Amino acid sequence: MMTRVLQFSDLNARHAGVSAGVANSYAEAVRVCLDRHHTSPVEFKLQDNDREEAATAEWAGTDERTKGAWANKDDATEAGAYGLALAAVEEMRGLVAVRRAETKTGADYYLGQPGSTLEDLEASIRLEVSGTDEGGKSVIGGRLRQKLEQAKKGKSNLPAIASVVGFSALHIVSADVEEP
Repeated sequence: MMTRVLQFSDLNARHAGVSAGVANSYAEAVRVCLDRHHTSPVEFKLQDNDREEAATAEWAGTDERTKGAWANKDDATEAGAYGLALAAVEEMRGLVAVRRAETKTGADYYLGQPGSTLEDLEASIRLEVSGTDEGGKSVIGGRLRQKLEQAKKGKSNLPAIASVVGFSALHIVSADVEEP
C-alpha cells in the first residue's frame, strides 16, 4: 500500500488559488505549529466523512527567527490549518484551491479539479477551515460541527466541505456540509 504524503510546502505549484507568498507563509506556519508538539516526520490521521487514511508529514525544524515571526499562536494555527487542510483535501479528494473565498460565503477557499480556472467557480466546492493547536477528538469534533454550521449558513448555494486540523492530535477531519 502506498503511503500518502501531506505536501504542504509547495501548494502554489498545484493550487492556482494560492500564490507563492501565501504558500510560503502557510508552510512556515505548519512547521511552527508542528514543532510545538512533534519532531519530523509524523503520521497524520486523515478522516474524510467515513473514510480514514494515514498520511506522513515531513518538515525541516523551525529556526528561532521563524518562530518569533509566528509568535502569535492564533495566527500561526489559522495559517497552518489552511496549509494542511488544502494538502489533505488534495490528497483525499484530488481537489485544489482555485481561489480564496469572499467574506460571508461560509468558506475560506473555492476548490476545483486541477487545472480549473476562475471562470469555473460555479462548478467549485467551498472549503471552510479551522485549526486547533491542542485538544483531541472531542475538541476537533466540536469545532467540526461549528464549521459545518458556519458553512451551511454561508451566502452561497455551492456545495461545501468543512475541515479541522488538530496539530497536537495529528488529526485532520473533513466532512461534507449537508444541504439545508
